[in-house]
Amino acid sequence: MSGANRQIRLAGRPVGDVRPEDWEHVTAPADAPGEGRFAGRTRFISLDPAMRGWLDDRPSYLPPVGLGEVMRAGSVIEVTESNHPDFKPGDHVVGTFGVQEYVVSDGRGAVKVDPSLAPLPTYLGALGMPGMTAYFGLLDVGALREGETVVVSGAAGAVGTLVGQIAKVKGCRVIGIAGGPEKCAMLTEELGFDAAVDYRTEDVRAALRTHAPDGIDVYFDNVGGDILDAALARLAMHARVVVCGAISQYNNETAVQGPSNYLSLLVRRARMEGFVVFDYAPRFREAAKELAGWIAAGRIKVKEHVVRGTVDDFPDTLQMLFRGENVGKLVLELA
Repeated sequence: MSGANRQIRLAGRPVGDVRPEDWEHVTAPADAPGEGRFAGRTRFISLDPAMRGWLDDRPSYLPPVGLGEVMRAGSVIEVTESNHPDFKPGDHVVGTFGVQEYVVSDGRGAVKVDPSLAPLPTYLGALGMPGMTAYFGLLDVGALREGETVVVSGAAGAVGTLVGQIAKVKGCRVIGIAGGPEKCAMLTEELGFDAAVDYRTEDVRAALRTHAPDGIDVYFDNVGGDILDAALARLAMHARVVVCGAISQYNNETAVQGPSNYLSLLVRRARMEGFVVFDYAPRFREAAKELAGWIAAGRIKVKEHVVRGTVDDFPDTLQMLFRGENVGKLVLELA
């Protein structure tokens, strides 16, 4: 491979909202693969709320993206050249290849996927990290049991849409919290949620009293802030609160807002637990097989928001997550 490789690199540490000047748009050489390596062109790039945390220089479950480095991202590539025994031209591969047009890899962390079995964006969504996050967060961390009441915030996002549907598969009552009437209607009319709460126009605490009169058994939190507090006030005895994310807090310029209703955990003998999906990596194949079966049987519907563009469209496409514009898994397809 030779030619130009368009890349997005981190130019500065954001304070609050990510700004256009925090990114550097670079054209670098597209190198040929050496021995034991393969090269490919990027087809789809995953956009995830966790990316905001990777930009901050502070301790986390992954090291921060370095200044001047290609932005970290999961992606699907199509192999174009190969000197690697396990990969050949035409293969489609998922890995953490970054926001760039062309990739050279030694194969570590790369997984071949079959576009005849599922659309390529699905390998970044329901059969990728969001699917693994929903599956293990709800069933293992949340210890879900049949007949329980589940509430999920960020319910129209990549993880939230799957959490609610998995809970329905498992015989539970599901309430989703999302922003806007269109998203709420999608949750109940398309995905089978029992109820949806529009946090933009409704009193969330009052709505949870109405829809979960006996309390919340599992609260799957993707947003933090005031909505987390509202859910804590409605916990059932021995409830489980699953801390997956806190998108409402990621762009704060001041300290993160913590839960003021945390004493509900004591009164209700509940627990609140965070998790990182990578800890479940040895079991990803197990989860993917079960999720694929539910999808094939029509028990889970995949929601994907695919934006077609170029690498240079990455910064603005990422902001769709924080403006609440995406429904389901947000993916950038490179034209």
